[in-house]
Amino acid sequence: MGSIAKEIDAKELEKEFLPFLRMYKDGTVERLLGTPYVPPSPLDPETGVSSKDITISQDPSISARLYLPKLNQTHHKKLPILVYYHGGGFCIESAFSSDHHRFLNSLVAQGQVVAVSVEYRLVPEHFLPNAYEDCWAALQWVASHVKDDNVVNKEPWLMNHGDFSRVFLGGDSAGANIVHNMAMRAGVESLHDGVKLVGAFLTHPYFWGSKPVRSEASEGHDKALPCLLWSFVYPNAPGGIDNPMINPLGETGAPSLAVLGCSRVLVAVAEKDVLRDRGVYYYEELIKSKWEGEAELVQVEGEDHAFHVLNFETENAKTLIKRLASFLLK
Repeated sequence: MGSIAKEIDAKELEKEFLPFLRMYKDGTVERLLGTPYVPPSPLDPETGVSSKDITISQDPSISARLYLPKLNQTHHKKLPILVYYHGGGFCIESAFSSDHHRFLNSLVAQGQVVAVSVEYRLVPEHFLPNAYEDCWAALQWVASHVKDDNVVNKEPWLMNHGDFSRVFLGGDSAGANIVHNMAMRAGVESLHDGVKLVGAFLTHPYFWGSKPVRSEASEGHDKALPCLLWSFVYPNAPGGIDNPMINPLGETGAPSLAVLGCSRVLVAVAEKDVLRDRGVYYYEELIKSKWEGEAELVQVEGEDHAFHVLNFETENAKTLIKRLASFLLK
């Protein structure tokens, strides 16, 4: 470890975005946050969930970790499909990281779904909108399994166990931002063979904008971490921090939430999360729009951002995961 640390120290720093990462002039990236990668498990001892890693696309490089709950041998009904997008500010974390793996094992066991946790390309190796394009490609790949004859990289877990009349999206933080943008796109563009999204859950969604909302401080608002992070991950975003992908409730240019391409939405927020008011505002505006679906808001007191993934063993985390599972089971 000592020699590696000296090697990093000797490198010339090009740029850093704390607390997330450092970039060096030789092209290497040092990620300062995030949990270690863990392998998939043929059978998780705690939940009975099986998982495996697959490649969706070689160019661009998109992969995923698939999850399958323990199946009742005498009951062969098809299971809902959850396409999941991990959080991490578009620049850290992974579908293969230990915290998301543990979280999804629990959610898949309780929600009785086949889950596809997407490994999209990260900043700074690949700036936005690459991640959005990867996540849409992954969603289209999942939808392509609805018919046997048009699947590239056919995946038996989806073919044999997936119910394509019950496809859900889910994500935390930046992943919840991706969920919103994929659902909006699905409301305008068709998924393969007319596959429709039933529902989407957004836990602690990463939204922001140039004007403070609710209790957000007006002083230093443009220097707040959510604002600086967006400038870092999508430096060429048209409209900057008011681009509809980060500010879906902006006054100019944001498409109506009425086109959201699913019939049920759950938004979860945490009391101590700096993004809390944005999530509540999103939920309220979704209800006010001409969107014809059913929306729910879950507020958890005393907790901070992504607590259900980062502090998995707490009672509040277990309660929220149970709530998400019931949303998938309904």
